[in-house]
Amino acid sequence: MLLGGRSKVEGLLEASIIRIPPHHYIHVLDQNTNIARVEIGPLTYIRQDNERVLFTPMRMVMVPPRHYCVIANPVARDDDNQVLFDQSGQAKLRHADLEIRLTQDPFPLYPGEEDVTPLQIVYPDTALRLQALLDFEVEGGEKRVAGDEWLFEGPGTYIPRKEVAVLETIKATVIRENQAIRLRARKEGKDRTGVNRVTGEEWLVSKVGAYLPGAHEEVIDIVNAFILTDKKALHVRALRPFKDAGGRERRTGEEWLVTMADREAHIPSVAEEVVGVVDVTTLSSRQYCVILDPVGPDGKPQLGQKRVVKGERSFFLQPGEHLENGIQDVYVLSEEEGLVLRAQEEDEEEEEESGTLRRPGDRWMLRGPIEYVPPASVEVLLRRQAIPLDENEGIYVRDIKTGKVRAVIGHTYMLTQDEELWEKDLPPNVEALLGARLDPLADRSDRGQQAPAALREKTRVVSFRVPHNAAVQVYDYREKKARVVFGPEMVMLGPDEQFTVLSLSGDKPKRANVIKAICLLLGPDFFTDIITIETADHARLQLQLSYNWHFEVKSRTDVADAAAVFSVPDFVGDACKAIASRIRGAVASVQFDDFHKNSNRIICSAVFGFDEKMQVRSSLRFHQNNLVISSVDIQSVEPVDQRTRDALQKSVQLAIEITTNSQEAAARHEAERLEQEARGKLERQRITDQAEAERARKELLELEALSAAVESTGAAKAEAQSRAEAARIQGEAAVSEAKLKAEAQRIEAEAELQRLAKAREQELNYKKEIDRLEVEKQQRLAGIESQRFKEMMESLGSETLKEIARAGPEMQVKLLQSLGLKSTLITDGSSPINLFTTANGLLGALPGQGQAQ
Repeated sequence: MLLGGRSKVEGLLEASIIRIPPHHYIHVLDQNTNIARVEIGPLTYIRQDNERVLFTPMRMVMVPPRHYCVIANPVARDDDNQVLFDQSGQAKLRHADLEIRLTQDPFPLYPGEEDVTPLQIVYPDTALRLQALLDFEVEGGEKRVAGDEWLFEGPGTYIPRKEVAVLETIKATVIRENQAIRLRARKEGKDRTGVNRVTGEEWLVSKVGAYLPGAHEEVIDIVNAFILTDKKALHVRALRPFKDAGGRERRTGEEWLVTMADREAHIPSVAEEVVGVVDVTTLSSRQYCVILDPVGPDGKPQLGQKRVVKGERSFFLQPGEHLENGIQDVYVLSEEEGLVLRAQEEDEEEEEESGTLRRPGDRWMLRGPIEYVPPASVEVLLRRQAIPLDENEGIYVRDIKTGKVRAVIGHTYMLTQDEELWEKDLPPNVEALLGARLDPLADRSDRGQQAPAALREKTRVVSFRVPHNAAVQVYDYREKKARVVFGPEMVMLGPDEQFTVLSLSGDKPKRANVIKAICLLLGPDFFTDIITIETADHARLQLQLSYNWHFEVKSRTDVADAAAVFSVPDFVGDACKAIASRIRGAVASVQFDDFHKNSNRIICSAVFGFDEKMQVRSSLRFHQNNLVISSVDIQSVEPVDQRTRDALQKSVQLAIEITTNSQEAAARHEAERLEQEARGKLERQRITDQAEAERARKELLELEALSAAVESTGAAKAEAQSRAEAARIQGEAAVSEAKLKAEAQRIEAEAELQRLAKAREQELNYKKEIDRLEVEKQQRLAGIESQRFKEMMESLGSETLKEIARAGPEMQVKLLQSLGLKSTLITDGSSPINLFTTANGLLGALPGQGQAQ
C-alpha cells in the first residue's frame, strides 16, 4: 500500500499537466535558476522540462475565527500588502522574524511558514502571565521593557505578539467563608488594594470570592480559619512584632490565647503561628485543680507560683500554665477518714481559718466529716483511713518522733500525723512455719508436703492459734522474760516478742533437728525409734519400738511448771536416748534364747524399772520437763548378724514345714472322707435315675401303641370327611352361581327399563320445547304484523282512509298493491262489524298451517 501510494504521488509530480483546484497551490522549482515560485489555483499548469513540482496541490491556509498563525521567515510586503520579489523573481523573506496572521482570506504558505495555531482563549477568573522579550509600545501608548511581566486577564481572546512570551496560565483562587489566602510578593509593587509591597513580603487576603493574584504575587497557601467554641481556644505565638486583630501590640515570641470572647473564627495572620488547640478545663462542684506558673494580671506567667481553682468553673489554660496532677477530686472525708497535711510556706488565709500559725514543714491531721480543698501552700501527704480491728486483730504503730513501737489491738484505730505502720520482721523459719497451711495436730506427720507459704502482712500483729492440748512459748527480748500459752488460745506477739522454735528429732532411727515447730503438743502421742542391742552371747538384734508419751502439767497457771515443759529443747531425742540406754544395759546381761522368749518382759522392766514391791512400774517420768512414757510397743525384732538371721530363719522354716505337713495330712484325710461320702451319694443317685428311666420308657411304649391305633383309624375318617366337605363345597358353589346369575339378569332388566324411561322422558321434553318455541314464534309474528299494520294505518291517517273508501274498486286495488296490503276492510260508522268473531276466524287457521309446515 505504501509503495503504491508513493508511486502514485511521484507520478503526479512527474506529470506534464497539473490541475490545481481553487484555494490550492503548488511550489514549482526552476532547475535552471534554482528559484521556487508559487502557483495558485484554479489553474491548469503545464510543467516545463526544466521545472520540477515540489509537492502535489495543497490546500491554502485558512485561519478560522479566533485563531492565528505564526509565520517564520515571512515574505516581505509593500504598503499595498503585495509580495516583494528580487530581480531573479525570488520572494523576499524577512529572515529570523515572525509574523502573526489573524483571520483573513485563504493564503498560500511560502517556504518556512508554519501551520495554523488557535488563538488562546482566556476564561473568566484566569489570566496569562506575560513577559516582554523586546522593548515595544502597546496601542495605548504604554511602553514595555524587555523583562517586564504583566497579566492578561480574562474573559478574552489573547492575540499574541512576537515581542511577548506567555509564561503560564494563572487561575483565580476561590476564597470561601472562614478562609484566606497567603500571598508573597515576588517583586516590589502594589497589590490589588493599592498597598505597596516589598519583595518577599507576605500578607493575607480574606475577602470572600475569587481572587486572581497579580503578576508579582504568588499564592503560598490557603489558610483555614479555626472555629472557636466555648470548649476550644487557640494557642498563638507571634513570629515578629505586629499588631493583632484586637489592636494589641505583640512582640516576637509572645504567646496568647484566642477565645470565643475575642472572635468566633480566627484566621492566623502571617506574623503569628498556631501552637495548638487548647481544650477547655471544666471543673465540677466536686473538683479542683492547681495551676503552676499562673498568668498574672499583666498577662505574664508568674514562674514558681501556684493557684488553686475550685469548681464549678470552666476556663482555658493560658500559655505557660499547666496543671499539677491534672484535675483532682475534692477530698470528701467521712468520720473514719483523715488527711495528713504539711505546710510548705506560711499562709495567712490558712491561719485565719484554723486559728493556728503554720510554719513551713509543720504536719497536722485533718479529720472528717469534711470537704477539703488544699490551698496552694499546703501539701497533702497521706490520706488516712481508720483501720477496723477485731478483738483478735491488731497493728504495729510507730511514733516517728520518739521511735517507740506499740501494738494496737481490738478496736478501730486511725493513725495520727506523727504515726506510721511498722513492719515486724520474723526469722525465716518462723515465717515458713506461720505461712505453711498445716494443722499442728492433724498434719504433724506431713512434713514432706509443704504448702506454698502465704505472704504475711507485716504491719498486722502476728497471731498464732494454739490448738487444744498444746503450748507455745513467747519470749520478750525487751523485758527478757518468757511466757507460755496453753491452747486452745490465740497468741498475739508484741513488737519485741518472738516465738520459741522447737527443733525436735525425727525419722527412724531418730535424727536431730528433723522437726521444726512453734507449738509443743502435750500428748498423749507416740514416737517410734529403731535401736540396736547385743545379748550376752553377742547376738546383735535390731528393735523397732514405739513409745506412748504425754506431758503432765500440774498447774498451767504456775509459771515454773509451764516453763519446765520447754526446758528440754529436744525432748524426743533425749527420751529416745535414755530409753535405748536402759534397754541395751538390760539386754546385755541375758542370753539370746532367754531374750527371744521373754523380750517384752525384759524391755518393759528395763524401761519402767521396779518399785518397792519389785513390781514393774506403769510409767517412766522425766522430771526435767514432766515427760511421761506410759507404754512401750515392740513392733519388730530382727537379728543384725547374718548367721543368726539364717539360723533363726531356718528354725522358723522348719517349724513352718512341720506345721504345714501336719495340716496337709489332716486335709488329705478330710478330703478322702468327703470323697467316699460323695461316691456313696453318687451310686444311690445312679440307681434311682435308672429306675426312673425304666418307668419313663414304659410310658413311652404305651403312648407309641396308642398313637399307632389313632393313626390307622384317623386316615379313613379324614378321607371320608374330606370327600363330604368337597361335595358340600361344590353344591354351595352351584347355588351361589345361580343366585349371581339371577341377580345379574335383574340388574340388566332394571338398567334397560331406566334407559327406556329416560329416553321417553327426553323425547317428551324435546317435543314440548319445540311446541313452545313454535307458539312463541307465531305470537311474535302476529305481534309484529299487528304492529306493522297499526303503524301503517297511523302513517296513512284517517283522511287518506276516507279517500280510499270513496275511490272506486280499481283505485282501491292499486292503492292496496302500492301499500303492499293483501286484504283490507274499510267501513264507516253506519255499517257495524263484529270484530271479535272476525279475529277468531283469522287466528283459527294458524295451528293448521304450523302443523303442515
